[in-house]
This record gives sequence, structure tokens and C-alpha cells, in this order.
Amino acid sequence: MANQEIVLFDLPSRPPNKTWSYNPWKTRFILNYKNLPYRTEWVEYPDIKGKFQDHLPKADIYTIPTIILPDGTWVTDSWTIAEVLEKKYPEPSIRLDSPYLPKIRAILVDVLTALKGIYAPAVHNVLLNDASKEYFRRTREEAFGATLEEVAKNEGGEKAWKAAQPALEKVTALLKENSDGPFLEGKNVGFADFAWASFLLFAQRMGNDVYQDALKYSGDASVHEKLLEAVKPWYERADH
Repeated sequence: MANQEIVLFDLPSRPPNKTWSYNPWKTRFILNYKNLPYRTEWVEYPDIKGKFQDHLPKADIYTIPTIILPDGTWVTDSWTIAEVLEKKYPEPSIRLDSPYLPKIRAILVDVLTALKGIYAPAVHNVLLNDASKEYFRRTREEAFGATLEEVAKNEGGEKAWKAAQPALEKVTALLKENSDGPFLEGKNVGFADFAWASFLLFAQRMGNDVYQDALKYSGDASVHEKLLEAVKPWYERADH
């Protein structure tokens, strides 16, 4: 590892391989925005524990994103990584003190909870390599108490989007609060914007139909599209 290079552990996708999951997207946004030297190491789901367990506190589940700092320190969890990177590399700031950040964080939980019948089957069927499919199916079905097909049938489709609609509309309202936009704080971009853009990119990677439904049920597609366009310089690097 080069002296000043950060290692980002990310989840690979089917070819062409690039970032897909909203959590590693959040970390990648920060690295790109702060223009920090880094390289990506792609890790399939079944290989995460074996690679991480000797370097992180003992846990039942080890997660991505995880990074290795230039001094050899391992840091895991996208929110913790954001705090560590902001402290170590404070400029340009990602505005972790923004009043919008806890709001977006709470909304993301609501949206993803409502949409499990959409994203869990899509991740398995559309995004994952064969090396990760069995692990993903087994662990998600244990968590859900149902097969992915049952989750898609019973908790997917329009029912899922209607459940997510109030939370999606909250983001739309937040994006409209500062009319000089396109960011939540008007002209000033921050981690809250990156966190929401990460969900939108995740939706895109699952398929244009998923992305279009996210826009549709948000109540106003334009503010979300403008946000994605504005943060494009910091998500173009997604494959290395």
C-alpha cells in the first residue's frame, strides 16, 4: 500500500463491475469529494468475515464499507468512516454538523425498511455475482423469515412503494427548503446530499424501473434529478 493511499473494501457487481450498494457509495463519495488517494479492493459477501475478523473488533457480522487508513488503522461502518475521514482530512468539509444529516439518516432507514421487498430480490437477481448469491439469499431469508420470492410477492411492488412514499416525499420537501439548491443546504454540498444520492444511485443500479418508481413516489422527480446531476463529479469514479 502506498504511504498515503487508503484502501476501500467494496462489494463487486456483475460485469461491468462497479459500486452498487448505498453504504459503500457513501464512503466513495467522501473519498472522491476530498480527492483522497485510494484504491478499491472488491470482496464477495462470503469472504468478508475471513478478511476482516483479525483486524476489527469481534462481531457477529462484518460489513462493507470498511477502509484501511494510510497508518494501517481499519475503520468500518459508513457513518463512522465519515466521522473519521472528516476529522483526519477536514478540507473540504462534508458538513457533518448539518441539521439535514440526522433527518436524511432517519429517512433512509424508513425508505429501506419499506422497500425490502424491492431491493432484496433485485440485489440477488440483478447485481450479485454467483460467488455471493448463496450467502446473500441464506442470510436475508433467515432475517426475513421468508424466501426472497415470498418477500417480493408479499412486500414488493406497489405496496412497497406506497409504504415508502411518505419518507420519499419528506426528502423532496427537504430538497425544496433552500430554493437556491440543488443541495439540501442550497449551494453547499455535504454528506447529507451524498447519503441521499447514494440511495438514488443504488436504485439506478437495481434497474431503471426501480429508479423511476423512486422518482415517481417522491412527488417531484426534478429535485432528485438535479441533486444527482450536481454530485456527478464525485460519483463518476465507481469502478476502481
